[in-house]
Amino acid sequence: MSDYIVRATAANAQIRAFAITSRELVEQARSIHNLSPVITAGLGRLLTAGAMMGSMLKGESDVMTLQIRCDGPVRGLTVTADSKANVKGAALEPQVMLPPNSIGKLDVGGAVGNGILSVIKDMGLKEPYVGQTQLQTGEIAEDLTYYFATSEQVPSAVGLGVLMEKDNTVKQAGGFILQLMPFAEDETINALEEKLKTMDSVTKILDDGNTPEQLLELLLGDLGLEINDRIPAKYHCDCSHERVERAIISIGKKDIQEMIDDGKQVEVRCQFCDKVYHFEIDDLKKMLTQSTQ
Repeated sequence: MSDYIVRATAANAQIRAFAITSRELVEQARSIHNLSPVITAGLGRLLTAGAMMGSMLKGESDVMTLQIRCDGPVRGLTVTADSKANVKGAALEPQVMLPPNSIGKLDVGGAVGNGILSVIKDMGLKEPYVGQTQLQTGEIAEDLTYYFATSEQVPSAVGLGVLMEKDNTVKQAGGFILQLMPFAEDETINALEEKLKTMDSVTKILDDGNTPEQLLELLLGDLGLEINDRIPAKYHCDCSHERVERAIISIGKKDIQEMIDDGKQVEVRCQFCDKVYHFEIDDLKKMLTQSTQ
């Protein structure tokens, strides 16, 4: 198993915990989208969180989207994950370059700026669940911590990190999400808060050779950590010719007719994996007859 998630509990199930190593899937995103280092770090953190949050979904076909719309130079980040921790993502502006921040790190907060974080869960109901919060720092982990506390009323600690090589490939990536259950005792909460204060960064821990299991052991070993399972996580795009065709049909007769009138082959590029789909005029004419709008 290359990238994988560990799911666990601690303190007699007062805490539920997730940890992930995600270097390969973040590197795949960097390579597909030709991301700059700071956008690799930003999108990589969101992909890492998305994989863990996807694994929290209950239904086999449930899907969750994390979307950031912001006034920083990246303008927006989108990540989609399913319950099997398949994840994909894209940045509106993939090649933003910024100087390091005041502590010499990649300035993800500067690339993101102010904006809104939306969490959209499609669980097969009539309408998807949508939770929205204001971005707090643009650094992603703090923004998700705030989202869990305010939108889902679950006190959480989120740690995310992406470490780059000198050649701008991904050296390490990973993270954790710790969540307190409603019956968590003050003693447990205080012990966890103290532990989090003294923790090294996620990427330092992983770069020192630790696994997600050992990362959770460092965080929760004193609180009776119990590992429940491990699941693989990967960058996976499920686009297909049929899906793109359905998307074109959904835009309506007027727009499809305009494409036909142009008299040229239509090219559609998947925003998540960069695969290109081509549709001839005859294909568009068939789609026109199927469109109901």
